[in-house]
Amino acid sequence: MTDDLTSTATFDFLTVLSQAKAAYRGQKNTRPNAEILVNALLQAEKAAKRQRLTYPFESLLGKWQLCFATGTKRVRQRGGIVLGKGLYVPKFIAIHISFNAALEQDSGRGEIANQVEFSPFLLKLTGPVQYLGKKNLLAFDFNQMIISLFGGVVYNRAIRSGKVQTEDFYNQSIAKLPFFAFFLVTEDFIAARGRGGGLAFWIREI
Repeated sequence: MTDDLTSTATFDFLTVLSQAKAAYRGQKNTRPNAEILVNALLQAEKAAKRQRLTYPFESLLGKWQLCFATGTKRVRQRGGIVLGKGLYVPKFIAIHISFNAALEQDSGRGEIANQVEFSPFLLKLTGPVQYLGKKNLLAFDFNQMIISLFGGVVYNRAIRSGKVQTEDFYNQSIAKLPFFAFFLVTEDFIAARGRGGGLAFWIREI
């Protein structure tokens, strides 16, 4: 089912995430520390699973700026991985992700673009996506790289960072592709867990 996340149970983590968004945009002087923000993201993830929330692909369309992310580390004693502490992306590095839909209606297909800008340098990767709405799972693969310097394109070629070409992408098993499992999608921010287990928090580009 779908949900607008306005219940009392979701209020605390939404408040923390809203504070983080405002602080990152310079609208507030203080921001939640990394531990508090990670806990808020984990609460949001648990709420999404408990309420069986689903989000349409259309709600992801647009351009989003990476605000915060965690890494992971392997723990031998536990035989698995645990989240790293996480950190806010420095303001002097702009990392954006964007999603565009395919022309076919309700196909769950489209394009992803992921770019890192450290003026005057810009690196942009693009490729196809496939969205599984029942699982809020977005699989993707990068197959084109663009490098710009001082606003001019110096490199624009197909790459083989992914395992398949675009025409074969939609026939691949999700298990073989990188993906994001989105657990929170609002007008102002989105959050997901990556295939490697890390968490990411983006705010809408304005």
